[in-house]
Amino acid sequence: MTVYNQYKGKKVLITGHTGFKGAWLVAILHGLGAKILGYALEPETSHCIYNEIVGDSLCKSIIGDIRDKAKLEKIVIEFQPDFVFHLAAQALVIKSYAVPSETFEVNTIGTANLLESLDKLTNKCTVVVVTSDKVYENIELEYPYRESDTLGGYDPYSASKACTELVVSSFRNSFFNIAEVEDHKKAIVSVRAGNVIGGGDYSENRIIPDVINALMKGEQIVLRSPNSIRPWQHVLEPLFAYLKLGLYLSEKPDKFSQSFNLGPKPDDNLTVEVLVQKAIEIWGSGEYVTGGDGKLHEAGILKLDISLAVNLLNWAPVYDSTEAIEKTITWYKKEDKAAITNKQIEEYLSEIY
Repeated sequence: MTVYNQYKGKKVLITGHTGFKGAWLVAILHGLGAKILGYALEPETSHCIYNEIVGDSLCKSIIGDIRDKAKLEKIVIEFQPDFVFHLAAQALVIKSYAVPSETFEVNTIGTANLLESLDKLTNKCTVVVVTSDKVYENIELEYPYRESDTLGGYDPYSASKACTELVVSSFRNSFFNIAEVEDHKKAIVSVRAGNVIGGGDYSENRIIPDVINALMKGEQIVLRSPNSIRPWQHVLEPLFAYLKLGLYLSEKPDKFSQSFNLGPKPDDNLTVEVLVQKAIEIWGSGEYVTGGDGKLHEAGILKLDISLAVNLLNWAPVYDSTEAIEKTITWYKKEDKAAITNKQIEEYLSEIY
């Protein structure tokens, strides 16, 4: 038995369950025997990981907008979750330039709606709010950001996630103060994960989906920012950290009710170009060119200090970036997406236990 088996029989609410990370989390928690309720928008296309793993067979799915406060509150109160994993978001940097107000509404007001709904619960509930590695005021240095560093955000997406962190902090202080946890029975942690890659990501203007689309069509891969450095990690790394944090926070809210960075080891940060070169090597064919109009700002370098998670949570990445890329490309090459998803979850669990 693993620590994660404590989710068996627990009621778990996942917002954003139809998305990339949300669908993987549904698959993991289903395997652990949790009672899952998902709340999210319909997938944007039928071609998505949630449909490929037949997500509706793994959880009860409610289609709704996180901005619909009345509907969300009704769902939360009726379900009475033991755990909440808040992943619902407008998660794309480039899209945030096209819909800035919507990005702020979904990411910031949507989070406030969820947390206010949880204030109506009388049962014990542990909450994991997923933000981003981009919440920091990025000054483009080699310096890896720590959880105590200044929040900021150049683009609307990054700024909206920094605002989300402020919303979490406000609710944690004002409504779910640790000093009164025996009364309100709520605890919140926020998690700032690095650039997540893995099978089943079909979003536009993300490097792995762009690479896969080009490789499948036999087209050249176009790199907008080949020299940009990112903290790449396989999707299973942060998800299992979220699950571990949920359990630890439930047991010791005074110790874990804070923010955590999650990313690769300090010496494992690749440029976009190196990532693409490795992906082409694993795929077995392909070529790339540099391009893009350069009109929209993208950070040139971003690194995270994960020492808090390593020391306090006893968590560390299992895969290095090369292994993460290999697992990702392998997923896309397989026909049976549900089978390869479950296989990679089992492989990950075998690595940590």
